[in-house]
Amino acid sequence: MKSDLSRRPSLLDRVLLFIIAAAALAIDQISKILVQSNIPLGVTVPIPFAPFLAPYLTFTHVQNTGAAFSLFQNGNAFFIAVAVIVAAVIVYYTPRLPAGDRWSRIALGLQLGGAIGNLIDRLRHGYVTDFIHLQVPEIGFDWPVSNIADICIVSGVILLIAWSIRQERAHAHTETQSQPDQQTRQESTTE
Repeated sequence: MKSDLSRRPSLLDRVLLFIIAAAALAIDQISKILVQSNIPLGVTVPIPFAPFLAPYLTFTHVQNTGAAFSLFQNGNAFFIAVAVIVAAVIVYYTPRLPAGDRWSRIALGLQLGGAIGNLIDRLRHGYVTDFIHLQVPEIGFDWPVSNIADICIVSGVILLIAWSIRQERAHAHTETQSQPDQQTRQESTTE
């Protein structure tokens, strides 16, 4: 039986990243268009389909010239360059993933879709449209306003880290299981 490293990637392996990236990009861009069309800049509204979540989760239309979650304002040119580099690295690296490693492809697809979503905004408008506002007024918690692209990027990073840790543990467990077998073989050859 061939290992994942030696077998050829399936059609799903080859397109999964792009399917996930396209879905993330479409949801991000549609949500931003809806916000720009329906919520005036600087205005906070309850989520139309879940008003019971207010004031904890609302839509607040803001324009962000910084990074995810409004960090590092006015770095538009820098963030355009970073997004292009990240997208290029993901597209270059993905074909080198082992066949069957779908979780890495999903994680990288989320990151790629998010990076391109915010890149499109920066190139078209010079800023990113943010609108997802999470806060807990009772304790003074106010998370920076974000968007679907930001959530995709962060989720992709978390998924990739979690999957890498799981793979590392599985590999370590496999090595520990094979060590007694090697010891038994060595003992039988020395007798």
